[in-house]
Amino acid sequence: MKGFSALMVIGIADGLIHWQIFFVLCSAAGLSQAASNFAAFCVAAAFSFYVNMLYTLDRRTSVFGYLLFIVVMGALSFAIGMLADARDLPGLLTVVVFTSVNLLLGYCFFRLVLFRRHQS
Repeated sequence: MKGFSALMVIGIADGLIHWQIFFVLCSAAGLSQAASNFAAFCVAAAFSFYVNMLYTLDRRTSVFGYLLFIVVMGALSFAIGMLADARDLPGLLTVVVFTSVNLLLGYCFFRLVLFRRHQS
């Protein structure tokens, strides 16, 4: 698949950015897991969107579709953080669960929606 290696590297960088920001906001700034997870996702998603537009996507990509995916994943990041806050779960579990969901849904979105259109 065209751009798969770039997509993988960007995904790893996205995850590292997310984890670092989450733990800084949660530990050092004392924010809730919900707020930390959402803010970390927003920063990592902005990075990912910009870099993906440069290296893996082309002009035929639906920016609206991509942004809709980002909104849905942002809401999911907040919801996972709220659940972790309510159940008093450790932050490590929060980011592991969200990163896993984000990787799975992100891969499906890129594979089945964005890149599928380009192969037609």
